[in-house]
Amino acid sequence: MEHAFKKGSRGVTLSIIVYLILSIAKLTVSFVADSHALRADGLNNSTDVLSSIVVFIGLKIAVKPADHNHRYGHARAEMIASLIASFIMVSVSIQVMTQAVTNLINKNYPEPGLLAFWTAVISGIVLFFVYQYNYKLSQKIKSNALKAASLDNRADSLISFAAAFGIIGTTFGLYWLDSVLSLFVGILIFYTAYQTFSHASHTLSDGFDPEMIKKIKQLTLIDPGTKHVSDIRGRTVGNQVMIDMIIYVDPNITVKEGHDITDRIEHILFDQLEIEYVTIHVEPYSKT
Repeated sequence: MEHAFKKGSRGVTLSIIVYLILSIAKLTVSFVADSHALRADGLNNSTDVLSSIVVFIGLKIAVKPADHNHRYGHARAEMIASLIASFIMVSVSIQVMTQAVTNLINKNYPEPGLLAFWTAVISGIVLFFVYQYNYKLSQKIKSNALKAASLDNRADSLISFAAAFGIIGTTFGLYWLDSVLSLFVGILIFYTAYQTFSHASHTLSDGFDPEMIKKIKQLTLIDPGTKHVSDIRGRTVGNQVMIDMIIYVDPNITVKEGHDITDRIEHILFDQLEIEYVTIHVEPYSKT
Protein backbone atom coordinates (compact mmCIF):
# COMPACT_ATOMS: atom_id res chain seq x y z
CA MET A 1 0.00 0.00 0.00
CA GLU A 2 2.83 2.41 0.83
CA HIS A 3 4.37 1.70 -2.57
CA ALA A 4 1.02 2.38 -4.26
CA PHE A 5 0.71 5.69 -2.38
CA LYS A 6 4.15 6.81 -3.54
CA LYS A 7 3.25 6.07 -7.17
CA GLY A 8 -0.22 7.60 -6.85
CA SER A 9 1.15 10.73 -5.19
CA ARG A 10 3.30 11.39 -8.27
CA GLY A 11 0.21 11.67 -10.44
CA VAL A 12 -1.63 13.87 -7.94
CA THR A 13 1.42 16.11 -7.46
CA LEU A 14 1.72 16.49 -11.24
CA SER A 15 -1.98 17.50 -11.39
CA ILE A 16 -1.58 20.07 -8.62
CA ILE A 17 1.44 21.73 -10.28
CA VAL A 18 -0.15 21.75 -13.75
CA TYR A 19 -3.51 23.04 -12.50
CA LEU A 20 -1.87 25.76 -10.42
CA ILE A 21 0.14 27.05 -13.41
CA LEU A 22 -2.81 26.82 -15.83
CA SER A 23 -5.34 28.45 -13.49
CA ILE A 24 -3.05 31.44 -12.91
CA ALA A 25 -2.35 31.75 -16.65
CA LYS A 26 -6.00 31.41 -17.68
CA LEU A 27 -7.41 33.79 -15.09
CA THR A 28 -4.76 36.40 -15.92
CA VAL A 29 -5.32 36.14 -19.68
CA SER A 30 -9.12 36.00 -19.29
CA PHE A 31 -9.14 39.38 -17.52
CA VAL A 32 -6.72 40.91 -20.04
CA ALA A 33 -8.56 39.49 -23.08
CA ASP A 34 -12.05 39.58 -21.46
CA SER A 35 -13.04 35.97 -22.19
CA HIS A 36 -15.91 34.49 -20.19
CA ALA A 37 -15.18 30.93 -21.38
CA LEU A 38 -11.48 31.13 -20.46
CA ARG A 39 -12.36 32.66 -17.08
CA ALA A 40 -14.76 29.79 -16.39
CA ASP A 41 -12.05 27.33 -17.42
CA GLY A 42 -9.54 29.05 -15.12
CA LEU A 43 -11.97 28.93 -12.19
CA ASN A 44 -12.49 25.25 -12.93
CA ASN A 45 -8.74 24.61 -12.80
CA SER A 46 -8.39 26.55 -9.54
CA THR A 47 -10.93 24.22 -7.91
CA ASP A 48 -9.04 21.28 -9.42
CA VAL A 49 -6.04 22.38 -7.35
CA LEU A 50 -8.17 22.00 -4.22
CA SER A 51 -9.66 18.70 -5.45
CA SER A 52 -6.19 17.30 -6.18
CA ILE A 53 -4.99 18.28 -2.70
CA VAL A 54 -8.02 16.51 -1.22
CA VAL A 55 -7.23 13.38 -3.27
CA PHE A 56 -3.58 13.53 -2.16
CA ILE A 57 -4.65 13.65 1.51
CA GLY A 58 -7.08 10.80 0.86
CA LEU A 59 -4.34 8.65 -0.64
CA LYS A 60 -2.04 9.39 2.29
CA ILE A 61 -4.70 8.39 4.84
CA ALA A 62 -5.68 5.30 2.82
CA VAL A 63 -2.25 3.65 3.28
CA LYS A 64 -2.41 3.81 7.08
CA PRO A 65 -2.48 0.32 8.62
CA ALA A 66 -5.48 -1.09 10.48
CA ASP A 67 -5.91 0.04 14.09
CA HIS A 68 -8.26 -0.65 17.02
CA ASN A 69 -11.22 1.24 15.50
CA HIS A 70 -10.42 0.68 11.79
CA ARG A 71 -10.11 -3.10 11.57
CA TYR A 72 -10.27 -3.05 7.77
CA GLY A 73 -7.71 -0.27 7.48
CA HIS A 74 -8.25 3.24 6.11
CA ALA A 75 -8.48 2.48 2.37
CA ARG A 76 -11.94 4.03 2.01
CA ALA A 77 -10.44 7.45 2.67
CA GLU A 78 -9.80 7.46 -1.10
CA MET A 79 -13.53 7.40 -1.80
CA ILE A 80 -14.26 10.04 0.84
CA ALA A 81 -11.68 12.25 -0.90
CA SER A 82 -13.44 11.70 -4.24
CA LEU A 83 -16.77 12.61 -2.60
CA ILE A 84 -15.38 15.89 -1.23
CA ALA A 85 -13.84 16.67 -4.64
CA SER A 86 -17.25 16.23 -6.29
CA PHE A 87 -18.83 18.76 -3.90
CA ILE A 88 -16.13 21.31 -4.77
CA MET A 89 -16.78 20.79 -8.49
CA VAL A 90 -20.55 21.21 -8.06
CA SER A 91 -20.15 24.56 -6.28
CA VAL A 92 -17.93 25.89 -9.07
CA SER A 93 -20.19 24.57 -11.84
CA ILE A 94 -23.18 26.42 -10.35
CA GLN A 95 -21.16 29.63 -10.15
CA VAL A 96 -19.96 29.30 -13.77
CA MET A 97 -23.42 28.46 -15.15
CA THR A 98 -25.07 31.31 -13.23
CA GLN A 99 -22.54 33.83 -14.56
CA ALA A 100 -22.88 32.51 -18.13
CA VAL A 101 -26.69 32.77 -18.09
CA THR A 102 -26.46 36.29 -16.64
CA ASN A 103 -24.09 37.34 -19.46
CA LEU A 104 -26.39 35.87 -22.10
CA ILE A 105 -29.47 37.58 -20.68
CA ASN A 106 -27.68 40.95 -20.46
CA LYS A 107 -26.02 40.37 -23.86
CA ASN A 108 -22.63 41.01 -22.29
CA TYR A 109 -20.57 39.61 -25.15
CA PRO A 110 -16.75 39.93 -25.07
CA GLU A 111 -14.22 39.93 -27.93
CA PRO A 112 -11.27 37.93 -26.53
CA GLY A 113 -8.65 37.54 -29.29
CA LEU A 114 -5.84 35.11 -30.18
CA LEU A 115 -3.99 35.28 -26.84
CA ALA A 116 -6.99 33.75 -25.07
CA PHE A 117 -7.43 31.21 -27.89
CA TRP A 118 -3.84 29.90 -27.75
CA THR A 119 -3.90 29.82 -23.95
CA ALA A 120 -6.95 27.52 -24.08
CA VAL A 121 -5.47 25.30 -26.84
CA ILE A 122 -2.13 24.80 -25.06
CA SER A 123 -4.00 24.06 -21.83
CA GLY A 124 -6.11 21.41 -23.59
CA ILE A 125 -3.03 19.67 -24.97
CA VAL A 126 -1.16 19.71 -21.62
CA LEU A 127 -4.15 18.37 -19.70
CA PHE A 128 -4.71 15.58 -22.22
CA PHE A 129 -1.18 14.28 -21.57
CA VAL A 130 -1.71 14.61 -17.81
CA TYR A 131 -4.93 12.58 -18.20
CA GLN A 132 -3.11 9.78 -20.07
CA TYR A 133 -0.36 9.62 -17.44
CA ASN A 134 -2.73 9.56 -14.46
CA TYR A 135 -5.19 7.11 -16.03
CA LYS A 136 -2.47 4.57 -16.85
CA LEU A 137 -1.02 5.00 -13.35
CA SER A 138 -4.46 4.53 -11.73
CA GLN A 139 -4.93 1.27 -13.65
CA LYS A 140 -1.49 0.09 -12.58
CA ILE A 141 -1.95 0.76 -8.85
CA LYS A 142 -5.75 0.20 -8.89
CA SER A 143 -6.55 3.55 -7.30
CA ASN A 144 -10.18 4.71 -7.62
CA ALA A 145 -9.34 8.21 -6.39
CA LEU A 146 -6.55 8.64 -8.95
CA LYS A 147 -8.82 7.25 -11.67
CA ALA A 148 -11.45 9.85 -10.76
CA ALA A 149 -8.74 12.54 -10.87
CA SER A 150 -7.61 11.33 -14.32
CA LEU A 151 -11.19 11.49 -15.67
CA ASP A 152 -11.35 15.03 -14.32
CA ASN A 153 -8.11 15.75 -16.24
CA ARG A 154 -9.77 14.47 -19.43
CA ALA A 155 -12.90 16.56 -18.86
CA ASP A 156 -10.73 19.63 -18.22
CA SER A 157 -8.86 19.00 -21.47
CA LEU A 158 -12.16 18.93 -23.39
CA ILE A 159 -13.32 22.04 -21.53
CA SER A 160 -10.19 23.92 -22.61
CA PHE A 161 -10.71 22.94 -26.26
CA ALA A 162 -14.38 23.97 -25.99
CA ALA A 163 -13.30 27.34 -24.57
CA ALA A 164 -10.86 27.76 -27.48
CA PHE A 165 -13.69 27.03 -29.93
CA GLY A 166 -15.89 29.66 -28.30
CA ILE A 167 -13.09 32.23 -28.33
CA ILE A 168 -12.20 31.71 -32.00
CA GLY A 169 -15.89 31.96 -32.89
CA THR A 170 -15.93 35.61 -31.79
CA THR A 171 -13.43 36.46 -34.54
CA PHE A 172 -16.13 35.47 -37.05
CA GLY A 173 -18.72 37.72 -35.45
CA LEU A 174 -20.26 35.06 -33.19
CA TYR A 175 -19.80 37.20 -30.07
CA TRP A 176 -22.39 35.23 -28.08
CA LEU A 177 -20.45 31.97 -28.57
CA ASP A 178 -17.91 32.72 -25.82
CA SER A 179 -20.69 33.02 -23.23
CA VAL A 180 -22.50 29.94 -24.59
CA LEU A 181 -19.31 27.91 -24.31
CA SER A 182 -18.87 29.26 -20.77
CA LEU A 183 -22.28 27.75 -19.96
CA PHE A 184 -21.20 24.50 -21.65
CA VAL A 185 -18.07 24.45 -19.46
CA GLY A 186 -20.24 24.77 -16.37
CA ILE A 187 -22.43 21.86 -17.49
CA LEU A 188 -19.37 19.67 -18.14
CA ILE A 189 -17.98 20.46 -14.69
CA PHE A 190 -21.32 19.49 -13.14
CA TYR A 191 -21.48 16.25 -15.14
CA THR A 192 -17.94 15.29 -14.07
CA ALA A 193 -18.89 16.00 -10.45
CA TYR A 194 -21.99 13.82 -10.82
CA GLN A 195 -19.94 10.90 -12.19
CA THR A 196 -17.40 11.21 -9.38
CA PHE A 197 -20.13 11.45 -6.73
CA SER A 198 -22.06 8.46 -8.13
CA HIS A 199 -19.02 6.19 -8.17
CA ALA A 200 -17.83 7.23 -4.70
CA SER A 201 -21.26 6.97 -3.06
CA HIS A 202 -21.90 3.59 -4.72
CA THR A 203 -18.63 2.20 -3.35
CA LEU A 204 -19.04 3.72 0.12
CA SER A 205 -22.55 2.24 0.41
CA ASP A 206 -21.11 -1.22 -0.41
CA GLY A 207 -22.47 -1.31 -3.94
CA PHE A 208 -20.92 -4.09 -5.98
CA ASP A 209 -20.89 -5.15 -9.64
CA PRO A 210 -23.44 -7.98 -10.18
CA GLU A 211 -21.44 -9.23 -13.19
CA MET A 212 -18.45 -9.76 -10.89
CA ILE A 213 -20.67 -11.83 -8.57
CA LYS A 214 -21.63 -14.05 -11.52
CA LYS A 215 -17.96 -14.58 -12.47
CA ILE A 216 -17.07 -15.46 -8.87
CA LYS A 217 -19.88 -18.02 -8.71
CA GLN A 218 -18.84 -19.61 -12.02
CA LEU A 219 -15.21 -19.89 -10.93
CA THR A 220 -16.18 -21.30 -7.51
CA LEU A 221 -18.31 -24.04 -9.08
CA ILE A 222 -15.36 -25.16 -11.22
CA ASP A 223 -13.92 -26.90 -8.16
CA PRO A 224 -15.28 -30.49 -8.09
CA GLY A 225 -15.69 -30.38 -4.31
CA THR A 226 -18.18 -27.47 -4.47
CA LYS A 227 -21.77 -28.71 -4.71
CA HIS A 228 -23.50 -25.33 -4.42
CA VAL A 229 -22.71 -21.65 -3.80
CA SER A 230 -24.92 -19.07 -2.12
CA ASP A 231 -24.91 -15.68 -0.44
CA ILE A 232 -21.94 -14.19 -2.33
CA ARG A 233 -21.33 -10.66 -1.03
CA GLY A 234 -18.66 -8.24 -2.17
CA ARG A 235 -17.34 -4.84 -1.22
CA THR A 236 -14.55 -2.60 -2.43
CA VAL A 237 -12.14 -1.15 0.12
CA GLY A 238 -9.63 1.15 -1.55
CA ASN A 239 -8.10 -0.87 -4.38
CA GLN A 240 -8.98 -4.21 -2.79
CA VAL A 241 -12.05 -6.38 -3.38
CA MET A 242 -13.34 -8.34 -0.37
CA ILE A 243 -15.64 -11.33 -0.85
CA ASP A 244 -17.78 -13.34 1.59
CA MET A 245 -19.58 -16.48 0.43
CA ILE A 246 -21.12 -19.74 1.55
CA ILE A 247 -20.23 -22.98 -0.23
CA TYR A 248 -21.91 -26.35 0.24
CA VAL A 249 -19.84 -29.54 0.21
CA ASP A 250 -20.28 -33.27 0.75
CA PRO A 251 -21.20 -33.65 4.46
CA ASN A 252 -19.07 -36.81 4.73
CA ILE A 253 -15.69 -35.23 3.91
CA THR A 254 -13.15 -34.36 6.63
CA VAL A 255 -12.45 -30.86 7.93
CA LYS A 256 -9.10 -30.91 6.13
CA GLU A 257 -10.75 -31.82 2.82
CA GLY A 258 -13.18 -28.94 3.29
CA HIS A 259 -10.27 -26.62 4.04
CA ASP A 260 -8.48 -27.80 0.88
CA ILE A 261 -11.55 -26.88 -1.19
CA THR A 262 -11.56 -23.33 0.19
CA ASP A 263 -7.83 -23.02 -0.52
CA ARG A 264 -8.36 -24.04 -4.14
CA ILE A 265 -11.21 -21.55 -4.54
CA GLU A 266 -9.12 -18.74 -3.04
CA HIS A 267 -6.28 -19.52 -5.45
CA ILE A 268 -8.50 -19.55 -8.54
CA LEU A 269 -10.18 -16.27 -7.59
CA PHE A 270 -6.80 -14.67 -7.10
CA ASP A 271 -5.37 -16.07 -10.36
CA GLN A 272 -8.41 -15.17 -12.49
CA LEU A 273 -9.77 -11.99 -10.86
CA GLU A 274 -6.90 -10.86 -8.59
CA ILE A 275 -9.20 -11.05 -5.54
CA GLU A 276 -6.97 -11.42 -2.50
CA TYR A 277 -9.42 -11.22 0.42
CA VAL A 278 -11.95 -14.07 0.40
CA THR A 279 -13.89 -15.40 3.40
CA ILE A 280 -15.56 -18.76 2.73
CA HIS A 281 -18.07 -20.40 5.05
CA VAL A 282 -18.45 -24.17 4.53
CA GLU A 283 -21.84 -25.85 4.99
CA PRO A 284 -22.96 -29.48 4.48
CA TYR A 285 -24.78 -30.01 1.19
CA SER A 286 -28.24 -31.58 1.14
CA LYS A 287 -30.50 -32.11 -1.89
CA THR A 288 -33.60 -31.58 0.21
